[in-house]
This record gives sequence, C-alpha cells and structure tokens, in this order.
Amino acid sequence: MAQRDSQNVKRARAGEAGAADGEHAGAVSGVRASHHVAIPQYETVALMLQGGGALGAYQAGVYQGLDEAGILPNWLAGISIGALNTAIIAGNAPEHRVDKLHEFWETICQPAYGPPVPPAIEQALFNSNDTVRKAFTAMQAVGALVDGQKGFFTPRFPPPLPAVSVLPQNASYYDTAPLKTTLERLCDFDRINAKEMRVSVGAVNVHTGNFAYFDNTHTTLRPEHFMASGALPPGFGAVEIDGEFYWDGGLMSNTPLYQVVQTSPRRDTLAFQVDLWSALGPVPDNITDVQGRVKDIQYSSRTRLVTDMMQHSQRFRHVLREVLERVSPEHRDDPWCKLAEELACSKRYNIIHLIYSDKEYEGHYKDYQFGLSTMLQHWESGLEDIRNSLAQPGWLDMPDNDASFVTHDIHRDLR
Repeated sequence: MAQRDSQNVKRARAGEAGAADGEHAGAVSGVRASHHVAIPQYETVALMLQGGGALGAYQAGVYQGLDEAGILPNWLAGISIGALNTAIIAGNAPEHRVDKLHEFWETICQPAYGPPVPPAIEQALFNSNDTVRKAFTAMQAVGALVDGQKGFFTPRFPPPLPAVSVLPQNASYYDTAPLKTTLERLCDFDRINAKEMRVSVGAVNVHTGNFAYFDNTHTTLRPEHFMASGALPPGFGAVEIDGEFYWDGGLMSNTPLYQVVQTSPRRDTLAFQVDLWSALGPVPDNITDVQGRVKDIQYSSRTRLVTDMMQHSQRFRHVLREVLERVSPEHRDDPWCKLAEELACSKRYNIIHLIYSDKEYEGHYKDYQFGLSTMLQHWESGLEDIRNSLAQPGWLDMPDNDASFVTHDIHRDLR
C-alpha cells in the first residue's frame, strides 16, 4: 500500500535533469540511483508538513527522498506553505510530483515584476564569503517585501490605510490572486478529490477563532482551501469559503501532527513530520537575532512536547489493552470494562521527525527570503535528511515497546 512498484518510479528525476541541462542540479548534489526501502504493512503512511514560508523547499526535498525510496504516503496533511506543497503533491500523478514541485518552487522564487538576477551572478554572490551572502540574501528578502513573488503574491497598490474599512479579503498588504492561478495550473483538483490519498489542510476561522481542518474525505477541496491555510495576516488577506473567512492555520497550531496521530479509528501509522522551525536554538545577543528566535519558538508549535504527550497517551491506551486481555470473560460485560475497551488501543505509531536546521547566513527574514540559491539549498537539506533517516537500521520498524509509540530524529538521535 505504501510502497510503489519499481516500474513506476522515475530514478533520481532531478539528478537526471541536472546532468542533461543543468536544471535542478543544486538541489541534488551527491545524486544516487534510487532504491526502494522495505517497510512493514502500516495502515497509514502520513506526510505532515509544517508552515514556514520560503523554508518550505526543505519539505520538497524530503518528498523527493521518499519518492526515491518508493514510499508513497496515503495521507498528506499540511499547514501554510505545507498546505501548498500538499496541493502540488496530491494534485499530480506520482511520477510527476517531484517535477511539479520543482516547477512550483522555481516559479515562486522569482520576483513578481522584472527579470530575476541572472543565475551565474546569483550563484557567484551566494557562493561568495559569508558577508556577501548575508547581504545578498537580505536584499532578496527586501525584494520580496517590495515586489512580491511571481505566481504567489504581489503588493497592493495603493497600500491599505490602517483605519479605512475594506472587504475582509482585501485587508492585507499583498494580493494572493497569482497563487490561485499557480495552483490551478499545477494541480489537478479532480485528482485531489478522487481521494486516492487523504488530504487535510488546517486554517483558522477568523470569526470564531476556532481551528478547522479541510479534509477531502468530507469536503470537496478547491484552491481556496489551500490558500486559506497559508493566509498569514496582515501580509495576506482572509480567504472566503462558503461564507466564512479563514486565516493561516499557523496562528493557532503550525503542525498537523495532532490531527494525524489522534484521528479515529486509530491505525498502525508511520508518520513523517517535517518541521521548518526548530524549538532548539542559541540565545540571541542582538535585536535582529531576537526577531528570528521569536519566530522559531512561536512557529515550532512545541512539536517535541506534543509528541511526548501523545506517546504518554498511547502508552496508557496500550497498557489498558494489555490489562483487558487479562480480564476473565465473565467480567468483560461490566460497564467499566466496556468503557476501558473504548479507550484501549493496540495500534502502533512510528514518528520520523525531520526538522530544518538553520544556516549561519540566515536572518530573521528566512521565511520570506525566496532566493533561488537559498531554495535549492533548503531542498538539498531536506533530501539529505530523509536519505540519512531512511538509512538508519530499524527506524521504520513497527514499535514493540510498552507504548507502541516511537520517535526518531536524525539531528537528535545521532548527536
């Protein structure tokens, strides 16, 4: 179910393209022929994608690594930029997904107006010394604020005045109409709604303040659902869906981990949780770094804490199941035993954490620094992390501990 027949896998797509014409080469250094990874018969193989703007290319690299290994998720869940990556993956046939991710990221990493920096010049500046790289990437971030990004967002002109009332979808500094066009061009929404894989994206209802998941098992998903998940105010305006307005799900919870692990009925699950913000980081000593560290803490959504809590909960459920197995049949009709039956669970959960590690040159603007060279480096980081994770012996095995729940993290476990 979760593995693809070798006939259907394109081998190291980006690497082959790079060898032929130089495209995508920066994202796949050390390209190797794909080989399939054997995994147990999990009922659910989930890919969970956190929000993080321009850092989202890391998730695309992770997906490429899964694709190389022949691992085909049957549930995609995303928030913000993770929702947009989800749309690209779910909206295309397996053999086209990596190519479409490349097309998406290469599109939105160009300025909305005017020509991009010639690749040779960009590479020269990016690969220069740290001082030049920091200055160049900061300039690209300013360019995103001033000009917007192609196929993604453009600045409103004239800009909104603070006290002037406008339509809710226009109460923002940028217009995301280009993103709708991009999604319609790159995604087949009929395929998404055919439910060949489950798709969930999170947003916040602006009126009620409640979190909402749009899920193709009970909702016909349109571009607006994915755009709503990434509508971070005041940069992007609220998105109207069926008379309600929604903002970015990251305002409340920036990771879909809870949605996947706590779903009912419970199933044996292998979940790849791809985070773009690390809760661990240095104590900043200047205002610029303070701004960046605040974002890390705010948007990491306490992933490790949530995972620990879920592991504790699942241990309780698993122990309860074992106790019930030792209750004699004549007592199983007792009301307390019946209640315990409802709470008990013998399903197993394996969570593979992949958390982006900041680069030395990145500043507090890393989530809106859409430079092509930076994007390729993010992509390569994700590809390297998933390859290393899949190479670890036993990491994909069904848990056999007393909690039936394990977590692995390439940056934590191999320190």
